[in-house]
Amino acid sequence: MGYAAHLRVYEPLSGLPGPERERWQAYIAAGDVASRPQQMVREHQVALSAVLAIPPRLDLSDGSDHAYVRELDGLTYVCPWRLQVRAWDALDSFRSQLPDELRDAFFPAALSAAAEDARDVWRANNPQLKAGILTATWQVPISWFLAFEASERRLVLGERRMDVSAAGGLDRAMVYLTAMSRARRRVAKALRVVQRIFGDGPATAAIEDVGRWLEDFHPHSLVELDYGGLVHLVDDEALSEDTSVADVNEALERLLAGDLPAAGSCYERVITRWRSVAALEHAN
Repeated sequence: MGYAAHLRVYEPLSGLPGPERERWQAYIAAGDVASRPQQMVREHQVALSAVLAIPPRLDLSDGSDHAYVRELDGLTYVCPWRLQVRAWDALDSFRSQLPDELRDAFFPAALSAAAEDARDVWRANNPQLKAGILTATWQVPISWFLAFEASERRLVLGERRMDVSAAGGLDRAMVYLTAMSRARRRVAKALRVVQRIFGDGPATAAIEDVGRWLEDFHPHSLVELDYGGLVHLVDDEALSEDTSVADVNEALERLLAGDLPAAGSCYERVITRWRSVAALEHAN
């Protein structure tokens, strides 16, 4: 697995459209359901092999037909990889951050155009299907924390793996899990507070994006924040003391009470914690 965090939506199997429900029922019945950490390793390997191809390969349809699966209270929930859709979206995002003269240096124009055409065809044929996984490298976006509460955390201090190519470390994890209804309600509350205090801006836009994304899925879904490979970038003490969700929620409550200095202190704790992790992206 890479040094990335993931925000996932697990939709109830019973709530999926007919063909999709049958597809994932067959997948589960076939017994090819790996654990969450094993799925992340699998996903990383498929993506890495595509990126390292010359030229980089954007067709990820082979080997990416998997899903994360959860069982809760007798119900089955699935979060399909949809790695191909996410690759198209990631290419769009990557190209949008580059000046025109550099875009084609990474992906030939013909390859990008073909990918855009393929994505348009897929979306036209699958209007109900969405990519239920957001990924962020080297950090967890602040807006993601707003969907959760501190009590929803699950921490496992397994082996720390210092190299993404090394074996082991699959038990180490930091995961938050909540119901979609709670996630939507919390994000909507945060948006109202931040918008009232600060108006429109980057922070408001980030919260709006998360809220809008959550609205695309079944109302009885589960929402999961997974620190993924980031858990290997800090030691046991730092991971145990990571209270980012609690800090962000406290900042929000302080804003609601009109105590901006206290809110700023809570926010600064989170920023400082993740600044040191993000800096490792540029470490030699």
